Amino acid sequence: MGCRLNLAEGESIRALLTGRDTIVVNSCAVTNEAVKQTRQAIRRARREQPDAELVVTGCAAQIDPAGFAAMPEVNRVIGNAEKLSSEAWQARDAVLVQDIMAIRETAPHLAASFSTHARAFVEVQNGCDHRCTFCVIPYGRGNSRSVPAGAVIDRIAALAENHAEIVLTGVDLTSYGPDLPGAPSLGQLVERILTHVPQLHRLRLSSLDGVEIDDRLFALLTQEPRLQPHVHLSLQAGDDMILKRMKRRHNRAESIALTERLKAARPEIAIGADLIAGFPTEDEAMFANTLALLEDCDVVHPHIFPYSPRAGTPAARMPQVAPEIVKARAARLREAAATRRSRWLQSLIGSAQQVLVERPGDRGHAGNFAEVRMPHAQVGDIVTVTIKAVQDGKLIA
Repeated sequence: MGCRLNLAEGESIRALLTGRDTIVVNSCAVTNEAVKQTRQAIRRARREQPDAELVVTGCAAQIDPAGFAAMPEVNRVIGNAEKLSSEAWQARDAVLVQDIMAIRETAPHLAASFSTHARAFVEVQNGCDHRCTFCVIPYGRGNSRSVPAGAVIDRIAALAENHAEIVLTGVDLTSYGPDLPGAPSLGQLVERILTHVPQLHRLRLSSLDGVEIDDRLFALLTQEPRLQPHVHLSLQAGDDMILKRMKRRHNRAESIALTERLKAARPEIAIGADLIAGFPTEDEAMFANTLALLEDCDVVHPHIFPYSPRAGTPAARMPQVAPEIVKARAARLREAAATRRSRWLQSLIGSAQQVLVERPGDRGHAGNFAEVRMPHAQVGDIVTVTIKAVQDGKLIA
């Protein structure tokens, strides 16, 4: 469930459980809807495989272990700190969840194989030191901690033998490094990967916090051809008062200036963004500022979330927007984002794109992360194609 980090960790769990009749639900807690979907997945998995061992792990399980342990479908609950430990999977404790805030290191427990994926996801950072007022994820993941560069490079070198593209993941990826000797930055890590793994064709970064994109990382994003032209930013809102109430560290003008600089230096960069509709106290004028941010920041890969209060967060105690208004604003954001994205896809007709083939025969992603359907090709290959049309939100090559 949920983020790319969970996907990466899921592969590590899969390797630990080879040969066992076990279902693992790697849960998400980013929204109330994510928790609801986790519970639905648990019930569905139990109906489909009534005799298998069913274990729940991930952020929702870390935050509410007792609630998941009480579900009749669940045999065991394992915490985020334990889920990548072989000892935890050999133990028989019904609930094995420790205080995530006490964890100070992230071991290089990176997946050895992504046999079912053309791209491989590598965790380089976990946890978060920031406390946005709407977010419970630090309580599911703990404080920020980084994987040493040497371990990351060794794992990427091994994965690059069978994967043309690697995606670096983390809970707060741009906070990589301060806890390590010498306090390396994310930009320094990227430089070392590209230098020491010359056989790696494509490197992609997951979500970035714009205020932590320093000059070194900016230069790599805009000048390094192996680093893909796709920047996903954690923007969340386009109104300064809402951003302040969210306890974000940037303002509207800074978001716009960053995306303008990125596009000016490398015009083919495609901007993605997380945006929340209906945050507490948001009025129509504030929402209009977020709506306008789609154009102002040239967002073509939107992740739109309707706000839902999470118990224990400061935002849950703020004056709430009526649920029907939240839902309507999220729908308006998605509609505007779809129109914006459609225009962008149409603009790519006639262009040449390098596509990593990810599904049997005919589907993959370009460097800008547009999904492309093409003539038959081998999964894992990078092919150069010409875009001929747009159909159902996908490029046809």
